[in-house]
Amino acid sequence: MYKRTLVPLDGSSVAEAIIPFIVDIAGPLDMEVVLLRVIEPVPPVVIEGTRHVEVEDVEARRTDAEEYLAPIAVELRNKAVRVESRVRRGNATEEIVAAAREIGADLIAMSTHGRGGLGRLMFGSVAQGVLRQVDVPVFLMRTTEAQVAKRAARKAVHA
Repeated sequence: MYKRTLVPLDGSSVAEAIIPFIVDIAGPLDMEVVLLRVIEPVPPVVIEGTRHVEVEDVEARRTDAEEYLAPIAVELRNKAVRVESRVRRGNATEEIVAAAREIGADLIAMSTHGRGGLGRLMFGSVAQGVLRQVDVPVFLMRTTEAQVAKRAARKAVHA
């Protein structure tokens, strides 16, 4: 069965929609969860008419990514889920695939943003890229911002 699951998160509420599912299955399956945040490099920006060049602060972005994952990991630990967090830098698809291989994941669980047509063409699909490149099962949960907002509203009413 599944013992180590990689859960890529991009910082969006859509990506985080996979977390309740992971909480539901991790305990009964005695599964370890590895949360992953990939930092995609930002090219330097030259401000026209000046000699000023803005360069990405890699360490600050890494710290932000670690701080983003920390409360999610705490939430999982509080629900008796074994969890660790990792941050990688590079192309999201390539880094997810590399991380899955590196940790020996036997499942990748992630949300998709539910983009189709022009949105998928413009932004590509990380999930689709991961599916094509790994040889372990990939659980995809299609979620949209509207669905996330609807769930949050229901939660607020019942709180």
